[in-house]
Amino acid sequence: MPTDFLISALVTLVVVVDPVGLVPTFLAITTGLPDHARRAVALRASLIACCVLAGSALIGDWLLRSLSITLPAFRIAGGLLLFSIASEMVFGVRTVRQSQQAEEAIEERVRNIAAFPLAVPLMAGPGAITATILLAGRSNGQFERLALLLAVIAVVIVVCLAVFLTAARVARLLGATGSVVLSRLLGVLLAALAVQYVMDGVRAALAG
Repeated sequence: MPTDFLISALVTLVVVVDPVGLVPTFLAITTGLPDHARRAVALRASLIACCVLAGSALIGDWLLRSLSITLPAFRIAGGLLLFSIASEMVFGVRTVRQSQQAEEAIEERVRNIAAFPLAVPLMAGPGAITATILLAGRSNGQFERLALLLAVIAVVIVVCLAVFLTAARVARLLGATGSVVLSRLLGVLLAALAVQYVMDGVRAALAG
């Protein structure tokens, strides 16, 4: 089993999706809903996000080839995008933006808050989709690695679902300070991963 690939995929997707960081947003967009409706929203959003990310893993590389985009170029662009997300997390901008998106969705009375904004773009946003395609590219067509990536996606989504179902408890447990500290630490880790993606892309482009 390619342990290094498994660890890299798991860390990358957990950091990018940031299940714990989605707790305030989930609580905000489900305010006033009864418990059974809140559980239904969490389950449906998780299923939608899982389908989006799994689809990115399966056809993302084919789509790049169809558009004549090389994987090194996508790695560099994806790394830069992930770095921008990391900087938002470190400086506390991401949480504010997510809250604003949630408030706008509520004000516009979006019919299905599970699909928008919870599943897309908060769970399966540009950063998560980019990271998934990059990881799928690293599988080099090996079925075992691709299966591992799909399993990691499922695990991350299950973690999101579990966090959503216990959102109120998690928020009380972490508190405001704990949430801020965790977000900053995950942001620094994601920044390092993003730089690594850019370096890999530059190295592959030069070698090619």
